[in-house]
Amino acid sequence: MDRGSASQNSRMVEEVFRDIKNRRAGILKALTTDFEDFYQQCDPAKENLCLYGYPDEQWEVSLPAEEVPPEIPEPVLGINFARDGMEKKPWLSLVALHSDAWLLALSSYFSGRFQFDKKHRKLLLDMIADLPTICEVVNGKIQDKTSGSKQNSNKYKSSKLKAEYQAKNSRGKNAKEENEELNEEEDDYLCASCGESSVLDNFWIFCDTCEKWFHGKCVKVTPAKAEYIKNYKCPHCSNSKRIRVS
Repeated sequence: MDRGSASQNSRMVEEVFRDIKNRRAGILKALTTDFEDFYQQCDPAKENLCLYGYPDEQWEVSLPAEEVPPEIPEPVLGINFARDGMEKKPWLSLVALHSDAWLLALSSYFSGRFQFDKKHRKLLLDMIADLPTICEVVNGKIQDKTSGSKQNSNKYKSSKLKAEYQAKNSRGKNAKEENEELNEEEDDYLCASCGESSVLDNFWIFCDTCEKWFHGKCVKVTPAKAEYIKNYKCPHCSNSKRIRVS
C-alpha cells in the first residue's frame, strides 16, 4: 500500500502532533484552571467516567464510547470512583498520569492509521517528548509554556531534523549502511532557496503557504525569530501576495 511521499508524511506528523497537543491543552485546563469544576463533575456516585481532551483545546468528563472497539483509544475508565477515597493531590496526579498514557496511545493509534514509517513515528514521539508531561505540570515540577494551537511548531521541525542527523552521525556501528540511509533521507529535505540538502547544525524553517523547507540562513530567519512566528511565509510567497495586492 502506498504510504505517500516523505513531505506528505511530514505534514501528517505535524497535523497529528497538533491534534495531540491541543487535546493535552484541554486536559491541562481541566486539571489546573478548571480544577474545581472538573472535581465536581467526577462524582463517585455516577457511572464509569473518563476525562477527554479535544482538538479544540476543550475538555469533558463523560461516559466512554458505546461502540466496541471505539473509533480512537479511550481514556482510563472510572477516574471518579477514587475521588473521595484519596487526597486531592495524589488523585490529581493519578488522573494526570493516565492522561499522559492516553496521549501516547493516541500517537500510536494515529501512527498506525496513517502508516507512518519508522522515521516519522520517531519524529512524532520526539515532538511529544519535548512537551512537559501533564503529570509534571500538575505536580509543579515544571512550568508549561505551550499554548495549544498558538505555539509555533517550526522549532520542533528544525530541532527534530537536526536530531535525526546527530543521532546518525554519532553511531559507530554499521556506519556505511547508516550513511547510505542518511543520503537517501537528505533528498527528502532540500532547501527550496539554495537547493542544498541538510547539513548538521543548520536551522530549517517550513513555509506554511507553499509548504517547502528553507535553511534559516537562506531566508534570514534565526531560531529565536522563529519562536514568535505563528505562520511563516517565505520571501517568494510574501512577494507574490504584495504583487497581487498592487
